[in-house]
Amino acid sequence: LAEGETLSTITDYFRRQLGIATRIVPMSDNPVRTQLRTTMGWMDFQDYFVRQNCDPVVKEITFNNAEAAHIAPAILPALNNPDLQAVVICPSNPLISVEPILAVPGMRKALRSCTAPVIGVSPIINGQAVRGPTAKLMEELGFKPSASEVAQRYTDVIDIWIVDESDADTCVPMGVKKIVTETLMTTIKDREKLAQNVLAAVQ
Repeated sequence: LAEGETLSTITDYFRRQLGIATRIVPMSDNPVRTQLRTTMGWMDFQDYFVRQNCDPVVKEITFNNAEAAHIAPAILPALNNPDLQAVVICPSNPLISVEPILAVPGMRKALRSCTAPVIGVSPIINGQAVRGPTAKLMEELGFKPSASEVAQRYTDVIDIWIVDESDADTCVPMGVKKIVTETLMTTIKDREKLAQNVLAAVQ
């Protein structure tokens, strides 16, 4: 980073260069590195995902420097904004996409304290991930790849859990409302429909 630059300012620079109107904020301005202990030894996530094509069996995942990281300055004001209508945890890999964010000290507490509902969308449909190594990683780490298992990992932060129609019998944590809808997104229309259903859940 150049003097005076932060991950937040760099992220915003790329956002503007790409013509993205929506504000994008990283989880922290401190570096947090995802590393995996595999049958081939420790490796950075990028190495595992790109060069190794997710082939090695994963035994452990760590988020190096997470305990020393601080929530990015823009996040808490956004979560405390009285006009905020919802927080959505998208159907991303819980182990390597969402949990690095939740590992930043204070992040889970901030979500629990948020007055807007926190809505999660399951990344698992009928025991399978639509794309990426989500199901593979969960199985290798001893977790059943299911919508219910992922909900349990977010149990202290979510108010609503959205699952696919094929997972209508999913058990959710006590106090969490379950909504069943079609979540498989193969077209733009599918994505728009799911987004509309998520927004409807806020009501």
